[in-house]
Amino acid sequence: MEIRHPLDTRLSALLRSDRRLRGLFSGLPSPAIVEMCAYAGFEFVIIDNEHGCADLETTENMLRAARASGIIPVVRCLPQDISRVLDMGAGAVQIPMVSSAAQARDLVEQVRYPAVGRRGSAFSSRAAGYGAFGGIEHTRRSNEGISLIAMIETPEGVENAQAIASVEGVDAVFVGPNDLAHAMGHNNDWASPPVEAAIEKALRAVAAAGKCAGTIALTPEAEDKYAGWGARYFANVATSIITQALRKAASRGQEDISIQY
Repeated sequence: MEIRHPLDTRLSALLRSDRRLRGLFSGLPSPAIVEMCAYAGFEFVIIDNEHGCADLETTENMLRAARASGIIPVVRCLPQDISRVLDMGAGAVQIPMVSSAAQARDLVEQVRYPAVGRRGSAFSSRAAGYGAFGGIEHTRRSNEGISLIAMIETPEGVENAQAIASVEGVDAVFVGPNDLAHAMGHNNDWASPPVEAAIEKALRAVAAAGKCAGTIALTPEAEDKYAGWGARYFANVATSIITQALRKAASRGQEDISIQY
């Protein structure tokens, strides 16, 4: 009988390809939502443990749902949670508020086992099949296959975008337009010309460094625009899509709905 390894490492190769990748942020603590994203045809789901309310046990069950339904799971988490999220079996982590190459290098060390990094080793975790897939092979598979996505969300990060992307072990850089707009003094208006210029600058810098650039794309038109600036990793927002659909159903489709990210 063939056993499916619990650790999904497919994203690493996709981030190195030239394909556009589409997924969703989901802050809802629900394995069912993860399955729904898979069955809808998205390639990845970002389990949002920065702004979502899932506890660690629910996060692990969401990772199980992703593995069972075939969608690639990414976990957005704070740096202090990286080790536990990886031991649960996350094949990719997306870390907010990375503003310098030094920060990026520290994150690489947290994600990789020695001799590459300093991640603590335990083979009893779900990622290692509770011991069934532990040892040297688990260390190799993790160091080679786990993806690290750094998020740029400040003007400092924009200025350092190429340096961040150039750090060995950073697989992709995602520009967070909402926080960037706030940090630049434009509230949540990321369509304002100065914020758009910063987004373009960061995306082009990441692409110039030879790494995958990503950002939020709420419409096909926005995706095409950002793709023209070098982006390939695009995320929409599950709660916004659900709320739009519910409001449309409640109003019988008669209202023009606008939802803020």
